Amino acid sequence: MSLKVGLIGTGWFADTHAKLIAAQEDVQLTAIVGSSQQKADDFASRFNGAKGFQSVDDMLDAEKLDAVYICTPPFAHGHIEEALIERSIPFLIEKPLSSEADLPAQLLQKIEAKQLITSVGYHFRYMDSADKARQLLADRNIAMSLGYWMGGAPGGTWWRRQDRSGGQFVEQTTHIVDLLRYLVGEVTEVYAAYSEGILTKQDANANVADAGTVTLKLDNGNIATISNTCVIPTGYASGLHIYTDAGKLEIGHGGVKDITTASTIDYHNQSNAYENETKAFLHAVRTGDTSLIRSTYKDAHRTHLVTMAANESAATGQVIKLS
Repeated sequence: MSLKVGLIGTGWFADTHAKLIAAQEDVQLTAIVGSSQQKADDFASRFNGAKGFQSVDDMLDAEKLDAVYICTPPFAHGHIEEALIERSIPFLIEKPLSSEADLPAQLLQKIEAKQLITSVGYHFRYMDSADKARQLLADRNIAMSLGYWMGGAPGGTWWRRQDRSGGQFVEQTTHIVDLLRYLVGEVTEVYAAYSEGILTKQDANANVADAGTVTLKLDNGNIATISNTCVIPTGYASGLHIYTDAGKLEIGHGGVKDITTASTIDYHNQSNAYENETKAFLHAVRTGDTSLIRSTYKDAHRTHLVTMAANESAATGQVIKLS
């Protein structure tokens, strides 16, 4: 059976997913929703048989779809998910779940009531290095973890607005938070401090923090610190370092480095994490077997709670405890 898939969004991530969808066997990219009809039509013209639509409602009224990919900015979430849930259409949604604190919990309740298949784009979980790190950590005792996402602010005006993106920790560094949860444990307490003033001088539209450091306590007694900045012009870096009684694991986009007293070994990623993510989701849609999906909406909601707690802590100066 050939799956018919729709896609909402026409940006870089939408392009990445569209190409992967189109490359899958017995899968047809059928419909594209853009912020304008012109954008949707232009995007759809690159994929044989795809049609462009200006709204999710128009797309769902016109097409019978087996699954939909949501690749929109954080502030655009809400009605899209509601429409798909109402029609019981499985969806893969790019992170973060929202720039709002409470919306994902409301959507999750409806998703669970429908027992709907969902996947969230935390692609770090699908890297070979994540598998290798879990294997190496199985017989080691973790002392602490240090995560970081150091770079510059993307040019899109929405990213630089707190109400639209949620800020860097919510929109970008969420990947490191999620990887920490996946490899080390669940977060129970969050304390954060942010700094600002540089980006706002460069861009009058911007009001997100320049940098932040977040201290986290985990349910297994571990501690972690995750820091980020979005103002450096060069020297970009992101990753998670895990310190154990055997040495240190350095996990990044390219792989994992295992540093012990005996050796230093680099394990490079061999597969495409985005492709692994797509295959897991489409397999679930086709068969009902969700075992290959590594980040469901319910699981991703835990990451959302952590990142929102960091924002709340930075704003109030208080330690935020998570249930």
